[in-house]
Amino acid sequence: MPEHESLTDREAEALDAHWRALNYLTACQLYLRANPLLREPLRPEHIKPRLLGHWGTCPGLSLVYTHLNRLVSRRGQRALGVWGPGHGAAAVLSGAWLEGSYEELRPEVSRDEPGMERLFAEFSQPGGVPSHTSPSVPGSIQEGGELGYALAHAYGAAFDRPDLLVCAVVGDGEAETGPLATSWHANKFLDPVHDGAVLPVLHLNGYKIANPTVLSRLPEDELGSLMRGYGYDPLFVTARPDTPPLEAHRALAGAFDAAADRIGAIQRAARSGDADTTGGRPRWPMVVLRTPKGWSGPRELDGEPVEDTWRSHQVPLPGVRDDPERLRQLERWLRSYRPDELFDQDGRPRPEVLACVPEGDLRLGAVPEANGGRLLRELPLPPLESYAVPVERPGAGAHEPTRVLGELLKGLLEATAERRDFRLFGPDETDSNHLSAVYGASDRGWQAELLGTDTHLGRHGRVLEVLSEHLCQGWLEGYVLTGRNGLFASYEAFANLVASMASQHVKWVHSAREVAWRRPIAALNYLLTSHAWRQDHNGFSHQDPGFIDHVLSKSPDVVRVQLPPDTNTLLCVADHALRARDTVNVVVAGKHPCFDWLDLEQARTHCARGLGVWEWAGTERGDAGPDVVLACAGDVPTHETLAAASLLREWLPQLAVRVVNVVDMARLMSPTEHPHGLDDAEFDTVFTRDRPVIFAYHGYPWLVHRLTYSRAVHGQLAVRGYRESGSTTTPFDMVVRNGMDRYHLVMDVVDRTPGLGARAAGVWQRAADMRERHRRYVVEHGTDMPEVTDWRWPGR
Repeated sequence: MPEHESLTDREAEALDAHWRALNYLTACQLYLRANPLLREPLRPEHIKPRLLGHWGTCPGLSLVYTHLNRLVSRRGQRALGVWGPGHGAAAVLSGAWLEGSYEELRPEVSRDEPGMERLFAEFSQPGGVPSHTSPSVPGSIQEGGELGYALAHAYGAAFDRPDLLVCAVVGDGEAETGPLATSWHANKFLDPVHDGAVLPVLHLNGYKIANPTVLSRLPEDELGSLMRGYGYDPLFVTARPDTPPLEAHRALAGAFDAAADRIGAIQRAARSGDADTTGGRPRWPMVVLRTPKGWSGPRELDGEPVEDTWRSHQVPLPGVRDDPERLRQLERWLRSYRPDELFDQDGRPRPEVLACVPEGDLRLGAVPEANGGRLLRELPLPPLESYAVPVERPGAGAHEPTRVLGELLKGLLEATAERRDFRLFGPDETDSNHLSAVYGASDRGWQAELLGTDTHLGRHGRVLEVLSEHLCQGWLEGYVLTGRNGLFASYEAFANLVASMASQHVKWVHSAREVAWRRPIAALNYLLTSHAWRQDHNGFSHQDPGFIDHVLSKSPDVVRVQLPPDTNTLLCVADHALRARDTVNVVVAGKHPCFDWLDLEQARTHCARGLGVWEWAGTERGDAGPDVVLACAGDVPTHETLAAASLLREWLPQLAVRVVNVVDMARLMSPTEHPHGLDDAEFDTVFTRDRPVIFAYHGYPWLVHRLTYSRAVHGQLAVRGYRESGSTTTPFDMVVRNGMDRYHLVMDVVDRTPGLGARAAGVWQRAADMRERHRRYVVEHGTDMPEVTDWRWPGR
């Protein structure tokens, strides 16, 4: 074990008192509803009727909490804890209560005996606080129930916070996940000049729920080689069940001091210009902390070992309310922490217990980054007029929407160059997604070797690319949760890789809205491009619009999905998303040339409404209303819908057609299901109650049916969209394969408009013939037929 000479016996004993206090408070949260200071023998009525929570990881988390306190107090170092084993929330909550930050946020949970009793009674109980590190736990920025994201969150939190140390506790179960394994490489992106530091603490307690963990069974030299291979300088601290606690405190204090010294040296060298920037990169320290699972808890139960085994994972002593012997065993366990030495007669922590605790915002439960809305500032978004494309009339010109958006993002990166609170994240796709204008304001960040063939790669870049969607998502979450803003741009199909992470973030934001002291944070923004309809190089594997379905099944007060049909609407949607708070915004837009339908003012109005009738595209006359409604959502569906509308003008000029474009998918829902939903009267005004609606939709058709199931017109609704028929093929062949092409839409109009079928049989046949002509043409020529490639909106 590494030792540090400056830790005296008295300091070690004070640290041990703090750790014992945390362990006592944590264990009591699992069991007690009354008698918090054990002033009388435990009785069944003092015990909760349902015992819920996780003990096994808590002693190790408490040990790190204690020593991180010491480091902060001793050095004045601002620090944020990221608690990977978030199911050990009782330990983190105990730390916040003991230091007083919890009482400041919730005065009713006071730092005395009544407050202690409430702390215990509320934990993991109905109407109380959850058993995981939820937003109700001060000092936490992640739920931690779904494992794998602690290290990514930690690096995201450290970006652009040069004076912040982020201590990421990585559980050895968590270390087995794919996202966490990739996250070790985040040290290749941490800029020691402009960013803070991350101190990973790999906590090995040997077991998951019922099995040993992989890393805990590796020999120390093999594990050390693995960590050094990742680019870290590991410091090992090992405590076993028979290790004297003071010895463990000395060892961990020494490791933390050595790590802090090394971090300080790296940062000073980089910030003074003395560091080697030609090919080397810092080798950051980390701590490998090995402690027994359930340390200091019950040694055995009914002759079976508990401490240092998987049996201590959750509640180590079940059935104590009904079994007198187990109740006595629980009491012996709790009294082993000597609570009378830790708390005075009023239940307040004694001064020696608080000797290592920092003050004010340096406390781990009070650090502003853990409540990131405290630090959030409005983004200096440049005016859209500087980037909007001119539109003389609908469809007269065409632009690549994401390329124009790239210019806006470049302007935003320039405007935030000094304050450094906006970043762009993506999995090696900034160029591919036509956002490369951003390199005019920032390189891609990179701390590893630089070669002469590299382009737009630099030490201080704020565009971060790594081929791991999980790591990009985790970085952005950590960045946003600590008070900054960002955008995650991805191929549409591969957003599904982070669907579960998105769910967890939505749950966090939803829960945080219900915590009075949590400040609103910036929206988490996705730009999904290179989408299903234009995968000319890649084909079927890259065609999946299902992320929209996933997101719209989540908390309606949080999620938003926008499908801008052209460049100016994309600018408006992006501007809104980057200003939003406490939401998750999914924006789907193409990167290929797309007709410009709306000028900037029209786009602003249209996006504000979320959907609307495009009167210039329809053929309604007078007040009779339409014979049929052509609706669309998405850039390619809009293109095909307008092409169908132009064919109907030519082939069926007497037909009254209404064209409706949807940008905000939630507008299709009822206001009882989503705050953006249209009430029935508004919905019926736009879509009618009884006319056929032919809806061309970007994604899977059944989502539109699900969103509109309660509407009067639902029985008249026919939805065309992606139906899992893909290939490496031409753009128009993709829509034909999925039945969303202009000719099929015309055929739907003929089939579904009352009285039209018999009168328009020739039109139906003409459209069918064009589909057949396409089939032959695309096979023979390998490209789309001229009627498609040369089509333009005819205007009036």
